Amino acid sequence: MLHLVLFTVFGLICVAGAINLLVQTHPINSALSLVVVMGSLAVEYLLLGAEFVAAVQVIVYAGAIMVLFVFVIMLLNAGAEERSKGSIVALMLGVPGMLVGSILTAWVLVKHSGTQPVALGALPGHPKDIAQLLFHDFLLPFEVTSILVLIAIMGAVVLASRPESIEKTKKEN
Repeated sequence: MLHLVLFTVFGLICVAGAINLLVQTHPINSALSLVVVMGSLAVEYLLLGAEFVAAVQVIVYAGAIMVLFVFVIMLLNAGAEERSKGSIVALMLGVPGMLVGSILTAWVLVKHSGTQPVALGALPGHPKDIAQLLFHDFLLPFEVTSILVLIAIMGAVVLASRPESIEKTKKEN
């Protein structure tokens, strides 16, 4: 019973953080809301018995990726975003689409959810197997992904640089 209460509370915290992420106008506040979402997801994973996934969630996503997001936001010197009225078409198609998608997702979860408890060791995904896959079998795609993230950061820096600083650099050379 306690697990269900905690699961519900942290699920609500996760949803509230996600809504706050969308409502915020300043990018740093949105990034901090995303940290709340990642942290509450880590607690959800702990409650489900997936300690390794919870640790990865905190270390990789709430730690490293969010530091990267905040670094890029500060590097771009992004301020508060300008709000527009929005599109009537997006409102007329988006709200019914969201409602249909939500109802369909809820129906699938209720209809096909397994309610039987599973023994802790019966689930696949032992950390040794995950490490073997990640650092041996799929090492090249893992490293290529890290290189692509680095290239994306460098591209963001180049796109965010001001034209005055580019011309100043050209004059110095």
